Amino acid sequence: MNLQINKKWMIIICISVLIVCFFYYFYAKEPVKSEVVKVEEMDMNEFEETISVNEKEPVDNEDEHSSIVIDVKGAVLKPGVYEVPVDSRVFEAIQEAGGLSEKADELAVNLASPLQDGMVVYIPIKGETKENPFISQNVAEDPSQKKVNINLATSEELQTLTGIGPSKAESIISYREEQGPFTKIEDLLEVTGIGDKSFDKLREEITVK
Repeated sequence: MNLQINKKWMIIICISVLIVCFFYYFYAKEPVKSEVVKVEEMDMNEFEETISVNEKEPVDNEDEHSSIVIDVKGAVLKPGVYEVPVDSRVFEAIQEAGGLSEKADELAVNLASPLQDGMVVYIPIKGETKENPFISQNVAEDPSQKKVNINLATSEELQTLTGIGPSKAESIISYREEQGPFTKIEDLLEVTGIGDKSFDKLREEITVK
């Protein structure tokens, strides 16, 4: 008799344990899953926000350097200070200033020269005695002391430099059009075909200002 009672209790205990395990397995783990999903969703939202911020930043940097300010003087219809795109040329600055006046000496100006921020574009009148604005000169009046501005010089002007022929002149112009103005004369060494020996021969003949 006692043996039968013990068997019944064992069966009841086993069933109870199974029921408890069943409820624990199917219900106790559900909150954990939902929490994991929420955490993953939060992480994805933060990741998307980070990407959005990083994508916007380069646009702001581009806007800061998209234009330059120049001062147009001399024989133009509307002299003054103008804001123009960063890759503008002298002829575009003249257009902003209303065009050349009737007295302007157009032959004294290189209309294709690139502009730089803060630059003064001076248009001389016909018969005016004035140095070419695209060649800077030292205080000395000796013609041999003139220096060629490699940021503004034409191909013909560059070919007046020691060791610079038509091919190297065009390489210098191509470099400054693609890379921007030279910031120091040593940047000329970055141009294809100009090495240390060539640079040493002409370093006293050039300037970037």
